[in-house]
Amino acid sequence: MAGRYGRPRSFLRMRTLAGQVFLLQVAIVVLLVAASVAALVLQSRSDSEREARDRSVAVAEAFANAPGTEAALQSPDPTTLLQPRAEAARKGSGVDFIVVLNLESIRYTHPLPDRIGKKFVGTVGPALDGGTVTEKIDGTIGPLVQAVVPVKSADGQVVGLVSAGITIKNVSGVAEGQFPLLFGSAAGILLLTMGGTALVTRRLKRQTHGLGPTEMTRMYEHHDAVLHAVREGVVIVSGDGRLLLANDEARRLLGLPQDVEGRPVGELGLDTDTTGLLVSGRSATDEVHSVGDRLLAVSQRATDRHGGPPGSVTTLRDTTELQTLMGRAALARGRLKLLYDAGTEIGTALDVVRTCEELSDFATARFADYATVDLVEGVLRGEEPTAVRATTDGLRRTAFSGPRDDTGLYPLGSVIRFLPSTDIGAGLLRGEAVLDTDLAGRGGWQQQSPERAERIVGSGFHSLMAVPLRARGVILGAALFWRAGTPEPFEDEDLSVAEELVARAAVSIDNARRYSREHNVAVTLQRSLLPQGLPEQSAMDAAYRYLPAQAGFGGLGGVGGDWFDIIPLPGARVALVVGDVVGHGLHAAATMGRLRTAVHNFSTLDLPPDELLWHLDELVARIDQDESTEGWEGGGVTGATCLYAIYDPASGRCTMARAGHLQPVIVSPDGDAAFADVPGGPPLGLGGMPFETLVVELPQESRLVLYTDGLVEDRYRDIDVGLELLRETLAGHPDRTPEETCEAVLHRLVPARARDDIALLVGRTRRLAPENVAEWDVPPDPSAVSRIRSEVSRKLNEWTLVEEAFTTELILSELVTNSIRYANGPIRVRLIRDRTLICEVSDSSSTSPHLRQAAGMDEGGRGLFLVAQMAERWGTRYTDDGGKVIWTEQPLPGHDVL
Repeated sequence: MAGRYGRPRSFLRMRTLAGQVFLLQVAIVVLLVAASVAALVLQSRSDSEREARDRSVAVAEAFANAPGTEAALQSPDPTTLLQPRAEAARKGSGVDFIVVLNLESIRYTHPLPDRIGKKFVGTVGPALDGGTVTEKIDGTIGPLVQAVVPVKSADGQVVGLVSAGITIKNVSGVAEGQFPLLFGSAAGILLLTMGGTALVTRRLKRQTHGLGPTEMTRMYEHHDAVLHAVREGVVIVSGDGRLLLANDEARRLLGLPQDVEGRPVGELGLDTDTTGLLVSGRSATDEVHSVGDRLLAVSQRATDRHGGPPGSVTTLRDTTELQTLMGRAALARGRLKLLYDAGTEIGTALDVVRTCEELSDFATARFADYATVDLVEGVLRGEEPTAVRATTDGLRRTAFSGPRDDTGLYPLGSVIRFLPSTDIGAGLLRGEAVLDTDLAGRGGWQQQSPERAERIVGSGFHSLMAVPLRARGVILGAALFWRAGTPEPFEDEDLSVAEELVARAAVSIDNARRYSREHNVAVTLQRSLLPQGLPEQSAMDAAYRYLPAQAGFGGLGGVGGDWFDIIPLPGARVALVVGDVVGHGLHAAATMGRLRTAVHNFSTLDLPPDELLWHLDELVARIDQDESTEGWEGGGVTGATCLYAIYDPASGRCTMARAGHLQPVIVSPDGDAAFADVPGGPPLGLGGMPFETLVVELPQESRLVLYTDGLVEDRYRDIDVGLELLRETLAGHPDRTPEETCEAVLHRLVPARARDDIALLVGRTRRLAPENVAEWDVPPDPSAVSRIRSEVSRKLNEWTLVEEAFTTELILSELVTNSIRYANGPIRVRLIRDRTLICEVSDSSSTSPHLRQAAGMDEGGRGLFLVAQMAERWGTRYTDDGGKVIWTEQPLPGHDVL
């Protein structure tokens, strides 16, 4: 039991009652044995001293009265006569010394010859007077007892003294020889006594269960307190049928008096069945017995099953009170279960209408026959409701649930204005629930619409609960619960449950309303940032798809960071862009808009793809740095990728670069699909690494497919599997249009509920007809300008563009003259007839001309000014070999300017 109370058990510090009794008994036995041994030792010492005294006196008197002793003392040399006789007597008697003295106490004999003639040490006065002296002294040979007796003459005169002595050690040796037997006997007695004590202690330990005195006292007090405090009767009956114990609850349940302990159970006045059970001692479990006006559940067990005394212990429970408590508990559990189920079934989607439908369906499945939900118009639009509008504006019926539709209740979509004079209208104004248990009694609710009231009552409706939908202190609408098929009317308990249910549903509806508002704002923002359509251009037939992530899987659902673009470029070229910003929500959409705008701005500079991505990477890094410095929580671009491609329909060349984005797919005109091996670059914002380009020549009717990772990546599908599935879907169908290609890809790869945004852009290449492109090499000679003007004029006549000839000749004259004057190397002129008339002059110089305002007296500076005035657009782009191209665009009849 030491472990029971967390104390270590020690032999010297036993906590149990049995251990303490054991130690006490052992200590008593040890003390008794020790006392007995000590008494024996003391008695032995006393007997040894008495024996030494008696022996020394006897030896001394015997030697003093021996024949010849008196004569020897009176001889001239007593020592010679007495010394041999004294030693012989000493050895024969077993004493340690026999000394003969004269009257002056001078020794005549001694065991040690050198002591002869010396004065005797001891008391001799009484012996000189004729008496006997015995004394205990510490001599040179140890503690001893010596006797001094007189030697008398025939006439009674003392003529000398004889002293005999023996050490106590020599006398006690006999007694000490008996000590082993004595101690052995004591040890045997001790072992027998400890064995008996151990047996008694073991029995005591079983009886006390190893508890200490304090613990037994505390246990008794606790058991007594618990016994009389529990709400369960306890009765203990002995084996002979006498009542040993009954706690307070048992006395109350059985109606027992106070002094019943020790009385036979048959004399307690109990009913026959209960008395028979108590005296039988048999086992019973929850047997119901009637005692007075109570029904008691009785359980009984025997007390001698584990070695206890004969008898039985019986417990009594009042099932009458328990039944009431169980009914209340069942009611509470039912309410909790209903509210728990409501939490799992209502508000599963962030949709206002759906949440109202879930509320009405849940109510009709649990406690109502019909249920309707009416909301303020503004709540359906996601607007913030106000208390005034909730009570003055009409409510639109948003949800209806019930077995029939022809009951007279307002149909879905109806606008209902509850009159303040009715109970429902007044309750809505106060924000209080209304219970009407007798609709046929016409308590005023029929004022809303008497004709409908007639139909409702005629359809069997007899009970109504109207509960306002309140959230954050504002009324969103009202929920009405009706009973028609169920005969029992609603009760106050039903109203309490309905109020709790509607309160929870109102929070879900308000959350859905707020989500709808935020979602609409975010979707509006994102859609305004994405392309609203495809621009007019002649380089490609294009189609696109944008699928937002579904609500619940991607932030706000429908708001993400994927984007795409088709940007017309000078020279009839076109740029295709696909990008992806990590994350969802407003921040991802706003970041996407910033990057898309930046791409548009950089594309106006006519930068090659690698340079454009480099500038975009610098911009993202600067955005991250600025927003991190401002400490804007959630700011910065958490991750963005981009793929930028430029296609030139005149040459068929496509130049591509990517920043952390997936490889595009190129589908050849014969249907073969392969991923373009565009050199990989880091995602935007990381910096530190240059971007590289891939230049491929695309035949006419080739398809270039750009996409984001949401198309090929899914939680149930590895990205490599998705990429291969995309390639297989695109391959083998050369006759598909871009629109058909988009539909096929989405049907094959996109799951029913996409978890990420998807952007897909498909472009089918076109090539400019050779007859619509004219090129000339111009030698660096001013005289060549006139020849070029003639060639251009002739080509424009072939194209039936005579009206544009003069303007075009003037533009080319200025551009070619500038190249001859300021550039070195070859000069080339290209004329393209497309939606506009495009003039391009290329040279090997990287110096870009700029527009100036020439003064009135300046001879130059007016060339580019004239070009800008005559052309619709003009600009400069740089070539891979370090040169530049100056281009202009002029509108053509029948074509709008791009």
